[in-house]
Amino acid sequence: MTQGKPSDPDATGGRRLLDELDQQLAGWADPMARLHEALTRDELVLYCQPVLDLQGTTQFPMAEVLVRLREEEAALLPPGEFFPVFEHFGMLPDLDRWVVSHVVARLARGSRIPRLIVNMSGQSLEDPGFAKFVADALVAAAVPATSVVFEIGESDVLYRLEHAARFAAAVRAIGCAVSIDGFGGRAVSFAPLKAMRTDFLKVDGSIVRNVLRSAVALNKLRAILRVGDILGLGVVAENVEDQSVLTRLKALGVRYVQGFGIYEPHPLEALLGAPPPE
Repeated sequence: MTQGKPSDPDATGGRRLLDELDQQLAGWADPMARLHEALTRDELVLYCQPVLDLQGTTQFPMAEVLVRLREEEAALLPPGEFFPVFEHFGMLPDLDRWVVSHVVARLARGSRIPRLIVNMSGQSLEDPGFAKFVADALVAAAVPATSVVFEIGESDVLYRLEHAARFAAAVRAIGCAVSIDGFGGRAVSFAPLKAMRTDFLKVDGSIVRNVLRSAVALNKLRAILRVGDILGLGVVAENVEDQSVLTRLKALGVRYVQGFGIYEPHPLEALLGAPPPE
């Protein structure tokens, strides 16, 4: 009998042990069932973090949607705790569809912040039916497509460029806007932007946090601002955490800023259903 075949007791026991350890690592006895339960029972909670416009008349024209998972004793798990499990089981498109459905439903009731930013997973970028799902949801709820911005991570632009470009073209054809998140964190070239039609560039937090003490970070930011100006893109500086950085960003001509130094994430309903944050 060849070692490692299914009939080998040691191999079977080893796989069983690995399955048990996988469950412990995920944190649940049956991770896939737990994720399905969270989706079907609406145990996910939406938060959002506003984006401040330093130059326009609308103080907070956009807000980024963030997802939390409600666990025992009303504890809310951050995405780092459960996103990898969704990813492992290929369920990120299910999560993204849940988010889009709830965002569109909330926008249909009116919103104090006119645009919501929805983060897209790489798995959803490869889902050929996702753009149609978005279009159908918007039409059914009578929500303008311009109310939604889809954000694609820089790593997906670099390593899934064909899928990212196809997705961006599809949702922009509907009327939604597209943003690239974390730009400049890995990219050393603006070439991928030629394949992407995007509306916003969100500068990676590592650049923003170091703009006061690093000539390299400052030069990167200036280059991004120049490209944004040439291509007509809105540039957003993320991870703005203190006033001195904000002052420098204003002086450099950055229009949009986001971060804990601007406004901390709050439950979606609290910001969209209440007067705009001061």
